[in-house]
Amino acid sequence: MPSTATPFALTLPALDRGLSPHTGLTRVHWCAYADYLLRSAQRYGTDDHANIHLPGANSAYGPRSDSLEAFARTFLLASFRIAGDPQETGWIADWYAKGLDAGTNPGNPDRWPTPGELGQAKVEAASLAVGLALTRDVLWDKLPQRVQEQLVAWFETVIGEEYPPINWVWFQIVVETFLASVGGRYSDGDIDAGLAIHDSLYRGHGWFADGPERAYDHYVGWAFQVYPQLWALMVPDDPRVQARKKLDGERLADFLDDAACLVGGNGAPLIQGRSLIYRFAAAAPFWAGELSGHTRLAPGMSRRAASGMLDYFARRGAITGSGLLSIGWHGEFPGMRQSYSGAGSPYWAAKGFLGLALPADHRVWTTVEEPLPVESGDIQRLITAPGWQVDGTAADGVVRIRNHGTDHANPGVEAADSPLYARLGYSTHTFPDLEPESLDNAVVLVDSEGRLTHRTGFESLGQRDLGGVLAGASRAGTNWIAVDPDGGPDHGSGATGTATRGPEVTVVSLTRGAVELRLVRVRGAAPDTDTRLRIGGWPVDSAASVASGLRPLAGWGSPLGDAGTWRREGPHPMGEGLIIPWVGTSGPVADGDYAAVVGLYGTGTEQALDGAVLVDGGPRFEFADGTSVDLGAVWADFTAP
Repeated sequence: MPSTATPFALTLPALDRGLSPHTGLTRVHWCAYADYLLRSAQRYGTDDHANIHLPGANSAYGPRSDSLEAFARTFLLASFRIAGDPQETGWIADWYAKGLDAGTNPGNPDRWPTPGELGQAKVEAASLAVGLALTRDVLWDKLPQRVQEQLVAWFETVIGEEYPPINWVWFQIVVETFLASVGGRYSDGDIDAGLAIHDSLYRGHGWFADGPERAYDHYVGWAFQVYPQLWALMVPDDPRVQARKKLDGERLADFLDDAACLVGGNGAPLIQGRSLIYRFAAAAPFWAGELSGHTRLAPGMSRRAASGMLDYFARRGAITGSGLLSIGWHGEFPGMRQSYSGAGSPYWAAKGFLGLALPADHRVWTTVEEPLPVESGDIQRLITAPGWQVDGTAADGVVRIRNHGTDHANPGVEAADSPLYARLGYSTHTFPDLEPESLDNAVVLVDSEGRLTHRTGFESLGQRDLGGVLAGASRAGTNWIAVDPDGGPDHGSGATGTATRGPEVTVVSLTRGAVELRLVRVRGAAPDTDTRLRIGGWPVDSAASVASGLRPLAGWGSPLGDAGTWRREGPHPMGEGLIIPWVGTSGPVADGDYAAVVGLYGTGTEQALDGAVLVDGGPRFEFADGTSVDLGAVWADFTAP
């Protein structure tokens, strides 16, 4: 519903470069942003405060779901604010107390749908339960008994319900745990089953797959790592919590070691995976580490990572002039909507404010900011579970991953490439082309009709550290996919349809800093068809702070005699227009080996691409700083039976 009230103004104190030399943001700034977001959203609340009808598109679940979502997710933000400042936030508690009553009152025609009636309400119930647990003495304990009983009855509809075997299991765990803590009915069987599914999705060194597929994304941090710590705070004496405390804590600490290396010097988290409209929710695991004490990161670095994300988005239009969070990355971008996205969905970004639950005298707020890993020096890191090789360069602050293990599918699946999962590369400074068929960080075959192959369902061939050069490889039985328009909702996986088999393509990425040497082997090409090979570079906007470069590797393998620049006109999540350079065969592709030097570089790394060459007539390849690798040995290693 439209709001006729005058928008609130965001008032921020001066930046504090003494305490926060990198971002200038302190806890006072975080509080100001939180209050601004809360007051702005509340302008769209109903008179009884039960529902917040934000302007914008509805999700597939309809306005009743979306208005509950807006209430629950802003309530989660409110609960962090209340927990950390109980004396100064009475206005927040009073506003939401009224809505908790009206939303669960069975006699209210505008009450919330229960989790037993609506699947999406299962998600929102978790935010309500966590928020009530964190503010129990301030909010729950002061609610009239009638309202407490209403809430308990509403929450109890989750008992025995089916939850998909993904991060959703935590929604049932925390709700039933809250019910147990306030004398409601609950099921130990539900909780134990959810924990078992959680553990079954663990893939090592802090990483979880969001389901049975190779689905690695920010849900690892803001769901699989955050909820176990919030759950432990809810019932610290529960035998299950006690039994898991060390295990869950070590997993979080391991994950944070990797996560810190995936934040760019510009403050952006890695731009990869679904639900990116949640933006600075990616800060949540850094706060969870401090909240629980399970982190090896310096507190100043944790705050630097979190504040960097908030600052990155706040400076780039994520918060509208009306004080609302839009669906998009920087500003509004409807093309980022997924089937479950409504106007209230972006407020899962509230998780990024988890640090406000920590008091002002906590070490994470009082310690001087420390630089991110990419600000302290160049990064080279292999992350095994998702199959990522990480290269960050201090000179330009860019963090890049090359991807040979993630596609939101399983080996052998024939589906279109998911733009946010299946590309060969992602970074903190570029946004993927959102069309499934694309030259974005691609090795594809193009048929006579201009259709591009997909690699989803590829076989991962592993990773190596070759003494300063990182290597990763994968092999795909490529397919052209005629997408079924009725293939179902977009929950991350690539679209399904009719597959036509193409040649087998093996790709090896050899990376150091801003440069990748992309080796390609084609097998099974049909010589009597006009099928051509295309190797695509990074997607950049014409006004971007980084540039994408690409050239054939002269003197190696079969020739790549064609080249060009692919353009997608019109807006995208980070700007206007998208440019991707490419090289390829000038005629039909033949079985053989091909190679291209691919670069993504900013100020200070511009020379890296030109300085990467074959030496001694091959097969040694030398990067600009003199580090070299034997290409013949690499091929033999990755393609050995």
